Amino acid sequence: MKRFILFFLLMFCVNSFSQKQIPSIDLLDFQGEKINTTDLLNNEKLTILSLWATWCVPCIKELDAINEVYEFWKEDIDFELIAISVDDSRSHRRAQALVNGKEWPYKILLDVNQDFKRALGTSFIPQTLIIKNGKILYQHTGYQPGDENYLFEKLTEYEN
Repeated sequence: MKRFILFFLLMFCVNSFSQKQIPSIDLLDFQGEKINTTDLLNNEKLTILSLWATWCVPCIKELDAINEVYEFWKEDIDFELIAISVDDSRSHRRAQALVNGKEWPYKILLDVNQDFKRALGTSFIPQTLIIKNGKILYQHTGYQPGDENYLFEKLTEYEN
């Protein structure tokens, strides 16, 4: 158990303090158009990336919680949120139906083959990242109620 905790803390520290570049991967929008991640994320604007899936309850709860405060956040900080569904080819069609029902104001993209998820080196979702100039400034795995408040604190920290 101690080894597991030590491993988890080490992985958290490595993920939290590294500034990895965003990998260049083609994602899809709901119309089937390809959008490359470097074109999308290599700019001065703060961007939250949320890797999620329709079958992931914590993912949905996180995106719902952010949706409740999204407009307030937008009043204070210029940022964009992009939710990237990692549903596989069998379940990615459910993503559009779910998004339409939720009316999330975020840009939604699809990582159908999970190439982007693999390139990031992550195995778990929800995975939330803050990106600026193509670099990962912050990365968090999982969701518990209140994590959105910490995410907002990190956004305000990185906005300058």
